[in-house]
Amino acid sequence: MQISQMKKFFCFIEELTPAASSKPVNKWQDDYDKMIKPLIIENQPAYILYRLDTKSPDSGYDWLFISWSPDTAPVRQKMLYASTKATLKQEFGTASIKEELHGTVPEDISLEGYHKYKRNNAAPAPLTTAEEELAELRKNTVTTDYSVETRHQTLSGVAFPVTDEAKQAITELGKGIHEYVQLKIDLEEEKIHLVMACDVSLDKLPTKVPCDSARYHLYNFKHTHEGDYMECIGYSCSIKERMLYSSCKAPLLELIQSLGVIIAKKLEVNSGEELADMLEDPPTIKETATITPATPSTPYAPPQSIPEKKSKQKRSCILS
Repeated sequence: MQISQMKKFFCFIEELTPAASSKPVNKWQDDYDKMIKPLIIENQPAYILYRLDTKSPDSGYDWLFISWSPDTAPVRQKMLYASTKATLKQEFGTASIKEELHGTVPEDISLEGYHKYKRNNAAPAPLTTAEEELAELRKNTVTTDYSVETRHQTLSGVAFPVTDEAKQAITELGKGIHEYVQLKIDLEEEKIHLVMACDVSLDKLPTKVPCDSARYHLYNFKHTHEGDYMECIGYSCSIKERMLYSSCKAPLLELIQSLGVIIAKKLEVNSGEELADMLEDPPTIKETATITPATPSTPYAPPQSIPEKKSKQKRSCILS
């Protein structure tokens, strides 16, 4: 027994009545437009059930439920069809209806309209402005471990490209060829360039901080006392430039450390005078040492003393 490829229903005086049916000839895609287009009446709503070639184990052939409701149809008819839609689906068997297609113009229920409907369903739902902003924020959020002693970064920062000349100077700083490297952001090119790489004494370091523009400074600080020093960022500039330098700082630090320069201390200053004041009494970072805990036999044993280091050390500092 051959099952009809297509069934069409009209609703007359609140009663669903079969209007037409056809038997399959070729594959459902080949028969679709040939069978569906002749059934479309301009001002007359209709339900069309179109059989697909796929089958389900429990319900047999899969069917496409087409709801044709042209805009030019009388309002009463459109309301009547909308109210009987659920009844038709239930009587036919909802398990057999795999897809639904609604159309108000002939192009909506053509084969091309069906494929367009499938593509739209597969595409992600459009987002509101608030949802787009939230998605962008989540994309840029940095995941960190929470602790009372940790500082958290919510944005990943802006990673401007660094010129080869600047990378070379940073590498040479790590090898001890230079004592001081100064970098700047070119706002038009959106790149980080080398300003200078040279040897500078500690007392002359504040003179390298410009008074009218921001800079990143890297300095090899030689010292004899315990502790390490430093990074510094000059910020005598506009608010916009300050924000840009601050956003680029984290990615730049990652690059600097990947080139072999260990940042022992970081400072942010507004001028060379402020840096000079800091250098008069530089902060120190105490090196941590493991203390052997007291044994039960000596519960009050004092911690062992750590001999003071007298050798000179060279550590890097970044001034921004």
